[in-house]
Amino acid sequence: MQFSNVVGQQAAKEGLLRMWHSNVFPHALLITGVEGTGGLPMALAMAQYVFCENKGPQDACGKCPGCSKAAKLEHADLHLSYPTIPPKAGVKAMSRHYAPEFREFIQQSPYGTTYDWLQHINAENKQGNITAEECNEIIDVLNLKSYEGGKKVLLMWRPEYLGKEGNKLLKLIEEPPADTILIFVAENTEDILQTILSRTQEVRLSPISPADIAEALTSRSLTDPRKAAQVAHIAMGSYTEALRLVRHAENDLFPGVKDLFNALFTKNGALIAKFADEWSKAGREQQKNFLTYTIQLLEQTIKARYLPASDLALPDAEAQFVQKLAATKISFEGFGEIVSAISDTIAYIERNAHSKTQLHALAIRMQYIIWKMPLPAHTN
Repeated sequence: MQFSNVVGQQAAKEGLLRMWHSNVFPHALLITGVEGTGGLPMALAMAQYVFCENKGPQDACGKCPGCSKAAKLEHADLHLSYPTIPPKAGVKAMSRHYAPEFREFIQQSPYGTTYDWLQHINAENKQGNITAEECNEIIDVLNLKSYEGGKKVLLMWRPEYLGKEGNKLLKLIEEPPADTILIFVAENTEDILQTILSRTQEVRLSPISPADIAEALTSRSLTDPRKAAQVAHIAMGSYTEALRLVRHAENDLFPGVKDLFNALFTKNGALIAKFADEWSKAGREQQKNFLTYTIQLLEQTIKARYLPASDLALPDAEAQFVQKLAATKISFEGFGEIVSAISDTIAYIERNAHSKTQLHALAIRMQYIIWKMPLPAHTN
């Protein structure tokens, strides 16, 4: 994994490289970021940079033996720790039991979640864990000399899965052997032992920008530019969520949004009924994607009206639609009521409510809000 393979996160990349080139790189680094922001890919890219034999100022070369072995997770001095389950009765959960599976998982889905990983090893409902035995093995291995004569790197994914047994690592974290770097990757610092948290230097990852997500989706030929832009705005800063949305994005969402608002502004009951009927035939995930995308366009509409100098970062057709919608007489409160109504409908659909009824009711409610008409008392 090279830094160029990590989606967005330019500030974090520059910060890590600046520390490295300034010879102030911490011996215990904690990379934190919510699911989908790229904590594990960032840590893998940093590890490969450490082992690269021909480093550039901004990235590993990707060609040397060190890069080749690190990219395959086969470097002798790269030690990996992650949540696992016992492979069979009477055998403790240890990362080394699942090394081939973890390499396969990273090759297939470097932005995969911990849940995805545990399902990959058929954990089903079993709780993953990083055990005391694994902590002991980490200490023993890192106190050995480097196999290839350079630095050693421990990369622990999700230290939240350490119980109190993690206190075994405190001395190692505080005073690691020479030329040893510890990289922890976490999503929720509140679940990390405070004794570990206080001994690491944290680098936080931000939600990934829609522009960076869209660029990654298109440059990796995962979808077309229009769909990439739509997905990027729905994904809420998570590349993992963007990948999931691409799998469920069966068609272009924008024409449906445009048709819906055309029906609402013209008070065309037949078109409203058609909207509910057609979208009720889509899968629930696609219905949720459509409604979430509509919310994103409404948020961009508010931005266009009240922050006109800001960049909308939308394709031309969507940007024109947003500008026209911003010029209507819908009040700020009206936009809020519409967003609230859509959010409620998403929740109902998630609970398996009858989607055609919910979508029809939503469209009628939106029409009443747009035209500032009070809903009949029995509909409240």
